[in-house]
Amino acid sequence: MVTSNDTSAELVTHSLGSCLGIAVYDPIKKVGGLLHIMLPDSTIDAAKAVTAPFMFVDTGVPRLFRGALNLGADRQRLVIKVAGGAQLLDPHGIFNIGARNHQSLNALLAKNGYTIHNQSVGGAASRTMRVDMATGQVSIQSPGLELYYL
Repeated sequence: MVTSNDTSAELVTHSLGSCLGIAVYDPIKKVGGLLHIMLPDSTIDAAKAVTAPFMFVDTGVPRLFRGALNLGADRQRLVIKVAGGAQLLDPHGIFNIGARNHQSLNALLAKNGYTIHNQSVGGAASRTMRVDMATGQVSIQSPGLELYYL
């Protein structure tokens, strides 16, 4: 996870397979952040949740929002964009980690009065997600596919 108010910065996360990339951005203050989460729920490994809270939706997402708010973002203006949640390495859908990550994120956001503004979730391809801190523009690149914007 990283939060920033540096308008010259580009935040990037790679290899979003079943993981989710979650971007938040306040377009007035030009403050935001990017989080790469791996799993929906920290209760599967309480010790890991303490040492690596950004791995999990339930422990990482609140820290992302707090980080952006601490830099001056306004909760009412936050634009939320999400990518990832693909079905990789689980062809029979036994674990459905990508879908479970997305469901957990949606539930947490709804509980706190937020909605996702745009997303590129699901499918069978990994993604790289970039956030331009000057504009808040989020770009997505998947192997063999053209760059697109959320």
